[in-house]
This record gives sequence, C-alpha cells and structure tokens, in this order.
Amino acid sequence: MMSNTTVSKEFEPRVFRDVMGHYPTGVAVVTGRADDGELLAMVVGTFASVSLDPPLVSFMPMKTSKTFARMRECSSLCINIVGGEQQAEMLSIARRWENKLDGVDWYLSPSGDPILKNSIAWIDTSLADIVEAGDHWIALCRVHDMEVTNPVSPLLFFQGGYGSFVGTSLIARLSHEILPAIHAAHSAGTELEKLARTLRCEVSVFAAVSEDEFATVYHSMSPGTSPERSFATRLPIVPPIGDTYMFDKSPEIQERWMNKLKDPSEEIKATHRRRLELVKEHGYLVAHLPEEGSAAYEQMIRASNEYRKARLTPAEERAIHEMIGSTTVDYEHREILDDERYNVGSIVFPAKDPGGEYTMTLRIGQLPQHVPGFLVKDWIAQCLNVVRQIEQN
Repeated sequence: MMSNTTVSKEFEPRVFRDVMGHYPTGVAVVTGRADDGELLAMVVGTFASVSLDPPLVSFMPMKTSKTFARMRECSSLCINIVGGEQQAEMLSIARRWENKLDGVDWYLSPSGDPILKNSIAWIDTSLADIVEAGDHWIALCRVHDMEVTNPVSPLLFFQGGYGSFVGTSLIARLSHEILPAIHAAHSAGTELEKLARTLRCEVSVFAAVSEDEFATVYHSMSPGTSPERSFATRLPIVPPIGDTYMFDKSPEIQERWMNKLKDPSEEIKATHRRRLELVKEHGYLVAHLPEEGSAAYEQMIRASNEYRKARLTPAEERAIHEMIGSTTVDYEHREILDDERYNVGSIVFPAKDPGGEYTMTLRIGQLPQHVPGFLVKDWIAQCLNVVRQIEQN
C-alpha cells in the first residue's frame, strides 16, 4: 500500500550533483544586447522546450548571475543550441566576466542578438515570465523565430564532463583527411616490414583522427613480439601520448592537451613542454623502461583497450586519462652515450602526411633490452630514413 506521507531528506550538494549528473543535459548559449549596446552571453545547461501552442521555451539561470540580471532588461534574447565541436568557445564564454564574445565568430539574429557561427540552431525569443525556483530562476520565453543552421551532434553535459557522445567506430570516423595518411603508410609498407625484422621489434604508424584521438594505420610485428603488449587500434591523445602530434600546435592547443590529465602540476607540464621542444629539435623522442621493465606499459595498454571498446561516459574517459597519465614509463630526456647500456621502451617520430601536416607518428616498441647506446642511435637513424620514405608517398 502506498503511503501519503512525504519523506524529506537533506542531501549534500556533492551527492545531488553526482546523481543528477547521470542524466545528460544539453548546452546552450543565451545572448542579448543591453540598452547601452553591450553584448551579453551566458552558458546554460537547463534549456528546454516547454510548449508548442503557444511556442515557449525556458532556461534556468542562477539567481547570482549578474549577466542574467542585465538580460532581464533586454527586449529580446537569442538561444544558441551548441554543437559538439563548440566546447572550446563555450568554455571561453563561461569563464569570462566581460567581453564574452571576443574571439568568437557570430552574426546578428533577426531580433538583433548574436548567433554563434557554428551553433546547431538559434531561437529568437523574448522573456514572458520569470519564476523563482530555489537558487535559480525559471526564465520562460516566447519564441518569435528559429532556424537550424548546422545539423551536427549537440554538446552535452554528462557525469561532470562535456562531449557529443556519438558513436566512435573507427570506420565511421575515417574521413577524407585520414585516408591519405593510410595510403602513405601502406606505400612504405616494405620499409616498415624491414624495419620490424631488422630491429626485432613492433612497428606502428598512427594518424591523428582529431586533436583527441590517434588511429593505427599500419602495424607490423617481428617474431618474438607479442600482440598482448600492443596498443589498441585507437588511442586517446593524452599525455604522454601525442607529443609527436602536439609539438607544432599552438600553445592553447598544447595546454588543452596537458590539461586532459587530472590537475597536472607545473612540474609535470614543464616535463611535457620540454619533450615538445625535443621533438621539434631532434625529430624523435625516446622513452626508457623503469625497473619493472615492459610491465610499465601494461596500464597504458589496458587503457587503450578500454578506450576502443564502445561509447565512453565522461567518468570512464577520465579514468582512462588517469591510467595513461600515471604510467611509470620514464619520459625524461637522457643523452644516449655509445658505450652505455639502455632499456628502451619505445621511440616515436613525427611524420608529415601528404598534405604537409604533422599528423602521423612512427613508433617502435617491444625492443631488445640492455643494448649499447650506439645501437640505439642506429635504430634512430634507420627510423628517420623510413620517416622520409613515408613522407615521400
């Protein structure tokens, strides 16, 4: 029998946010123009369709929002539905106190409010009512005009992270941009196979699908190497993975790459910045194995296998990033001396794709151990020659 008694419980804010965070919400940017001409913009994760007749929508700003306090006086507001590729500009708007649209491409809606250039859709509205709701307002808006201008996957907020959360099948994601990289790698297949046999190692060529992901476009293994010690066919570009791709990118993109780690210290960031400079200077990077040997890669291999499985939630993606970032593989730079002995975990080399961009990486791994420095130098020379072969195709 159902009781009519309502039981109320006090919740810690953290628990409330965690539970509610398991339901995805869309991200929108509300824009307006103040009486003095100032352009206003505010990110909301509470936009919703309310009514068809009459057409009404709503969003819920916090009561403490100074931007919404000014928007209440606007004669019109434009609601931009944000796409999955607009995370950077959305965060830029959210973090600023003023001049929020600086550096963001936009144009005017029929009502004279900013439409973000890459938004999925825009909705011209005016405030119909404002309702008090705890620590938020419910802003009810009349719809006057609307249009879909960029039909792509939306940006969602889910489990404390942003993403479009569309399928990540490699075949589905291969675009015309990556196909030339596949062709270039396979055109150098003879040289890559010879490299694996001569060095008695594993040889892989990765291509960047985006700033967030590598795909394996060529793979060869010599006798004595093991598939169980190989990375999966898809890899997240998370430090230390990706320095051969990031080294010639802008400081902003490099910073975003490093911030994929959980609260990276300035010391960790400095290490990765040094490695980016070393790639630029030498054209390769060497990673050394710690005392536990090749077992140091097990965590990264496990993370890559988790990454390729299926669609990932933000919580799962953060866990994978943490697994990769906490590897014990030694990425500190060392001078290679001819008569010293080395246990090399891997060596990576950036390579230009047919378009002349550094989107490809040659990696050798599962290498012979306790070898003299002059042999490591010979490996590097042979690999640099193969990189030239790849770049000629």
